[in-house]
Amino acid sequence: MDVDAPSLIGCKCPLCGTFVFPPRSGDCPSPWCESETLEQTLLSRTGRIWSYTENCYAPPLPYVASEPYEPYALAAVHLEAEGMIVLGKVPTGVLASDLRVGMEMQLELDISHRDDEHEYIVYVWAPAGGAK
Repeated sequence: MDVDAPSLIGCKCPLCGTFVFPPRSGDCPSPWCESETLEQTLLSRTGRIWSYTENCYAPPLPYVASEPYEPYALAAVHLEAEGMIVLGKVPTGVLASDLRVGMEMQLELDISHRDDEHEYIVYVWAPAGGAK
């Protein structure tokens, strides 16, 4: 795994291998496991679209919507190695019509919004290789 590239941090049960995202403390979420600990781990940076949609309305606060509001796509990406699905935005300019189930995606960073002092960064699932 490239340590200079963005990565999501999840947790893994040291007893049964179950993964969770976002990371948390406490017991393993698997009902068959008796582990009382979870260990932080980096998750895969690539996966395949399991499902997707386009958000055509501005979500309520604390989400900061663009003015004027521009629809954006969301992708549920299956991480094969972890056996889990992680939901995330798709980069600005990539719409649901550009996506398909099974399409390879890669983790990237994008600017969520800006104010007078900061740029706010969010992870996104982008088509692998920049393909649209």
